[in-house]
Parts: sequence; C-alpha cells; structure tokens
Amino acid sequence: MALISVVIPVHDVQGYLRQCLDSILDQPFADVQVIVVDDASTDGSSRILAEYAARDARVRTVTLDTNIGPGPARNAGLDRATGEYVWFVDGDDWLAPGALAAVADRLRETGPDVLVVDWVRVSWTGQVRRSATRRVFRDAPDVFALHDWPPLIGMLHVGWNKVVRRRLLHRLGFRFEAGWYEDLPYTYSVLSAAERISLLDRPCVHYRQRRLGAATRTAGHGHFAIFAAWARTHELVERCGRDPAAVRPVLFRQMIWHFLRVLANNQRIEGRSRREFFSRAHEHYAALLPPGGYPVPPGVEGVKHRCVARGCYRTFELLRVANRCRMWTKRTARRTGRRTRRAAGAVGAFALRLYYRLQLRLPADETLVLYSAYWHRGYACNPAAIYEKARELVPGLRGVWAVHRDRVPDLPPGVDFVISGTRAYHRALARAKYLVNNVNWPDWATKRRDAVHVMTHHGTPLKTMGLDQAQYPAGVKDPDFVAQMRRADRWDFSVSANAFTSEHWDSAYPCRHETLEVGYPRNDRLARATAREVAAVRDRLGIPAGTTVVLYAPTHREWQPTHRMLLDVEDLARRLGPGHLILVRAHYFYVKAGRGRAAGPGPVRDVSGYPVVEDLYLASDVLITDYSSLMFDYAVLDRPIVVFAPDWPAYRVVRGVYFDLFEEPPGVVTTTYPDLLEVFRTGAYADDRAAKTRLRFRQRFCYLDDGGAAERVVRRVFPAPAGAGARPGRAVTTS
Repeated sequence: MALISVVIPVHDVQGYLRQCLDSILDQPFADVQVIVVDDASTDGSSRILAEYAARDARVRTVTLDTNIGPGPARNAGLDRATGEYVWFVDGDDWLAPGALAAVADRLRETGPDVLVVDWVRVSWTGQVRRSATRRVFRDAPDVFALHDWPPLIGMLHVGWNKVVRRRLLHRLGFRFEAGWYEDLPYTYSVLSAAERISLLDRPCVHYRQRRLGAATRTAGHGHFAIFAAWARTHELVERCGRDPAAVRPVLFRQMIWHFLRVLANNQRIEGRSRREFFSRAHEHYAALLPPGGYPVPPGVEGVKHRCVARGCYRTFELLRVANRCRMWTKRTARRTGRRTRRAAGAVGAFALRLYYRLQLRLPADETLVLYSAYWHRGYACNPAAIYEKARELVPGLRGVWAVHRDRVPDLPPGVDFVISGTRAYHRALARAKYLVNNVNWPDWATKRRDAVHVMTHHGTPLKTMGLDQAQYPAGVKDPDFVAQMRRADRWDFSVSANAFTSEHWDSAYPCRHETLEVGYPRNDRLARATAREVAAVRDRLGIPAGTTVVLYAPTHREWQPTHRMLLDVEDLARRLGPGHLILVRAHYFYVKAGRGRAAGPGPVRDVSGYPVVEDLYLASDVLITDYSSLMFDYAVLDRPIVVFAPDWPAYRVVRGVYFDLFEEPPGVVTTTYPDLLEVFRTGAYADDRAAKTRLRFRQRFCYLDDGGAAERVVRRVFPAPAGAGARPGRAVTTS
C-alpha cells in the first residue's frame, strides 16, 4: 500500500497534463500511487495518459465513456485508491519540487487525519503569488481539531490543498456531487470530522489561474449551485462534525463572504441574474443563521452583510456602483496624469486609423482573402500554400497579399498585393472576410464579427511559445502576455502540424479557437516532390551535377543583441573539400530584402534572402541546424539531418524547450566542431543508425505531412460562395 494516492480528474487539459504528471512522477519520493481519471476527454489527453501508464507502473488510468464532471470523476479515482492518504490534484495544476517528500515527512511527524498544504497562485501572465492565508499557517497549533482553531475555515476551500486519510473518507461515506462548487462539502466535512489536523507551511501546489476554461470564472446560471453546495456543507458539518456549535458561526460568516465574492464578480453573475442570486443569498442567510448570531465583519464588508440579512438589494447595488465610480475616478486621474501629446508626425497615422475604423463599418467583402507571412515579409510558408490551394478549389475567392514595399519584387507573377501602411492595406484589413497569417496582425487591428481569422503558425515548436515563455523571462522578447493573448483571441482557426504541436498550442495560446490538426500546408510540396522536380530546382539554382549540397540553417537567440553564426562555414567548406556546396540560410529576423539570391561562385553561398525556402530543402542533400523548426519540415524529405548544438544547456535554460532534443533528435547530434567534422568524415550523418533515429522523429512529428494539408484547411475554412465563379486576376491599388 502506497503512503499517498494522488487522484487526478482530467478533461481536455492536454496542454497542461504533462507538467502535472511530471511534477509528481519525477520527484525522488516514490511511495505514491497516481490514479488519473480521463473524464471523456476530446483532445489528446487520453493519448498522453496511455504513454505515461505504459512507462510508469505507479500510474493507473480510468477512462470514462461520458463526461460526468470533476466531482464524480474524483469518486471514480477514490474507489480505486489504495494509499493510506488521498490527495486530489487537478490536471492543470502541478506540484512543487520536493513537495511529496515534505508532505510525507509531515504526515509521519504528526499523524493527522487531514494535512493542509500551502500553495502559490500562478497567473496566466506568469505572475506568481503566495496564498493570502499565510498567517494561518504561521499561527496555527502543531496539531488541532477545527473547533480548536476556527481561523482555518477562512482558508481556500478546494480539494487540492488537503491530503486526507482515506479511512476518514470511508468512515464519512463521502461522495463528491456533480456540478460546480463541489469542493465546499468536501473541505468542511473532512475538516470538521477530523480529530487531528496539521498544516504544512510550504508551497506544495502551483495553482494555475487559467485564462479560459475555469468553470467558476465563467458567467452563467451554474453559479447558483453554490447554494445547494453550502446547504449540503452545513448538513454534513452538523451530522459529522466533532463540535458543530463551535464551528457554526465562523462557517456561516464564510458562507456569506463567499456569496458576496461571487456576486461581486461580473464574470460570474451578470444582468438580471444578480437580483435572483441576491434573493437566494438572503434566503440562506435567514435559514442558516446560528441562534447566537455570528461575528459580522467591520466596515464596508459588514454593511454588505447587513444588506443580505435584510434583503436590501437596491442598497447593496447602490453601494457597489458608488465604489465602482470611486475606483473609476482614481484610474481616470492616473491616466490623465500620464497622458502626453503625440508628435505632429502621428497625424497621418491617425488619419489612416480613422479611415480603417470607417471601413470596418462597411460590409465585409465576402470574396476577399487577405494573406500575410512573417510580418509582411513576402509570399511564403503556410499562407502561400493555402493561397495556391484556394485558387484551385475556391476560384470565386480573391486572394490579396499584404507585403512591405521592398518585398514586392519577390512576389510571384500575377499575385495581387497591397503595401503595408497604405490606404489600400487598411481597407483590405478592415473589409476582408478571411484573413490568413502565420503570425499576428497588428495590435491595433480589430476583428470584425463576421470575419474569419486563420492562424497557420510557422513551425512545430521546439522552444516554448506564448504563455509558456513566462517561465523563461531571460529569453522573452515580448513580455506583454496580455497583448499576446489579445491578438490570439482574434483567431477562429489554429493550424497544427501534429498532436505534439496541438498539445503545446493549448497551453501557449489558451483562447477560444478551433484547432485544425491537419499537418502544415507548406510541407505538401515536400511530401509530393519528385526526382524531376529536385533536378529542376538544382538546375535553377546553378548547382553542378554531382555536388553534395549542405544546407546550414541556424535559429536565432533572443538574448543575443546581434546575429552571430556559431559555425565557421568557410572553414567547414575547406574541410569538406571539392564537390561540396554550403548554402547558408540565416533566420528571417536578420534578412533584408534582396539579400542573397543563391547565385555566384564559391563553395559557400548566402541564400538567406532567397524567397522560397522549400527550393533550398529540395536542392540540398543534408541539413545542419541547431534548434530551428526547419528540422521538422526537412524531415518530411527523409534526408540526413545533423544537429550542431554547442550551446544546448544555455538555450534550454534561457529559452525553454518542449522536449529534449538530445533524447529525441532528428539525426546525429553534435556539440563541438570536431565532432561535426567527424560525422561528415566518417559518413555517420547518413548511416543506418542515423536513418533509424530520423524514422522515429518522422513518426512522431511528420505523420500528417502527406501532401493534403492545404486542401484540408481550405475545405474547412473556405466554403465556396453560392454562385461564385472564377475571377480574372486584377491589379490592386496600393496608394
């Protein structure tokens, strides 16, 4: 029998589940049983659970056919628990390092029926705050019963901050009920019934404050479940508590505080529901008021309590409005004090924004699709592949590209475009029915209700992205996560290359969009490439027959102020000798328009500005990279990949990664220049061992790259307009 059974209810938390499980299973303390209840998840959670159960005997999974909610799911896990203690942990939270050992030590020291642990709140923005009840931990007796220390009642009433003796739960016959606020009866029944309670003054749980998905922060009638939950709580305390009379007054005050807390949150109770909620609170006040009264809090909070006692809803609302007006006045004064006049040069920008706002009021152009890639750097990536497939399948739609002026020469012939910053650009951005981009549109852009935004992304993520970067501040270039999520809120569709990517986009971008797990459209060409096409590309690039082409494509380091190649490509070319050509592809952040057209003599060519990276993939025989997402695309070709990663420890710590590249590489991994030379000298980069490594990589990341990704996106996103036919191409005004 394990000391602790950790029960984890899981429903659609694939973006957080690995962190939760790793935080438990990777701790040195091993006397633990982990029971994970898959509450009919519709995402990749079940796949993740199967993976963990297969490799760790401590993990037991329970799969439910229908979604029954976290409370009943916990019951299913409790029924299978064998540990001396049970700890209910949510699938989107995680344990602190060393928490299990610290909990076990405290359990052995004090032998409690209930151990309450401290926690930290982790905001979706990355902010970490200690719990607001630290004083309770500091002042509480070593071991006590609830009636001896009533301040414990004011602690957060959740299931995950308590480790409970399983025998106590069986004696109470406790079962979680369906619906919201199911933790209330659990918290106060076990605390009031316990003979011995102890506290652990150490943060053990990271309580994730999710941006979306938390039921109790969602507006709706479901919050009225709080009344039934509190009624059941009082009933259980009266029936099972060791000294109900001593607990009753403080418990009642906590109930009224909870009612007021929910009512004060516009994200929970809104509109006409407010009066009904207040009336129900008044009814519970009258029905459950202790005979001897209760300690009414002082000040404004006490006034609110008296409003509930007397059923004075209008007075309560007037008090609330007055407080909001006071706060608004303070904020306005602060903003006014900080405001400065803009420079005269901003007048033109203001006029364009005004023009954009006026265009938003006009009807959407149902046939217009606005495309962009890499912040208007040109015609490329997933948007280009979708554009080409849409022209084929939905000819009634008109695709227009948003590009910078200096990128116009790189556009293929016949592609309509608008130049960024012009009136035509603002008009297209405002009027387009569909907007397709592999990055985000400008912050100031507003998504009209009838528009459809498609985020294609531009790579399978090795490095952390979005909100996940908050854990690695040294590698963050854009720390404004609120603005990042505001931009992501505009997405209707998010294209994903594989299940791995979908899982991590969930945690990086927790927004309300539909995930299209279809593969990356830009890789369709690679999946369908023929030997004839490869020969044509090499001929177009002027590559002599029989030449071994090495493509070197490193990524950038956010913490480096300037671009610096870690590989001496000139020396490498000399070492490789005649018959080799090195194509150098710098990260697009460092590329100016027109730089490098893949022409010219010599064993090293700068192709950083070459507009079609897929040509370079097809023309090359082997890829050298470090942490660039190019490796995932290049693997579609099933050609040798060499990872040159001399700064892997630094990159992993500073930038953060989603998996260990050394454990799951796309080919041979080297960390020093001599090692790199050796794998080329011996041919190890292309031997059978490297091929097997590459196969495992392809099976995990490239299984959807079958040449049909763009079509899958087009058929899902672009319904053919009724009666629309093919339109001839035409010029677009750019001024």
